[in-house]
Amino acid sequence: QVDVAAMVQLFGYVDVTDTGFIVAVLSIAFNPLFWNVVARWEHKTQALSKVFGSPHAACYCLGVAILVLNCVRSHCFTEAMKSQPKLEGWDCHWTYYSGLAISAVGTLFVISSFLALGFTGTFLGDYFGILMEEKVTSFPFSVLDNPMYWGSTAIYLGWSLMHASPAGLLLTAVVAISYTIAVLYEG
Repeated sequence: QVDVAAMVQLFGYVDVTDTGFIVAVLSIAFNPLFWNVVARWEHKTQALSKVFGSPHAACYCLGVAILVLNCVRSHCFTEAMKSQPKLEGWDCHWTYYSGLAISAVGTLFVISSFLALGFTGTFLGDYFGILMEEKVTSFPFSVLDNPMYWGSTAIYLGWSLMHASPAGLLLTAVVAISYTIAVLYEG
């Protein structure tokens, strides 16, 4: 039997009908949907490669679009957190530094993933016909699958803890669910 009292208490701090919260949820869900649809469309049609004159130019443009969308998502996430109440018991040094540590680990996974894959490896170059010579198995891929997704999720979790934000924790769950669906779709 599961005790749902903690979840009920957590949801008591979150207004899921707040416009900022809804926008954050939509931006979180939109990003992986966007890049997967565009990448699969490119793979089938090579339309972006034709428009931009080369697969590399098209991949770089998609990568920039993804980075901009990630900035928008992070902004929406932060604004939604700021507009909702904090959890008083978590607004302390211990929670802040725990969140900072979790964010640091997440950042390590994201940056090391990017360095291992490069720009085109990170931003769906394989859909543009830009293939790596061999599968990357070094850190962080030697530690876990999809380290960029889970590193990003950890960054949001840490950010939520640093701000003692129940809304942030709920939005982090949306991030994790979105990435889980993306992994299933990409696999």
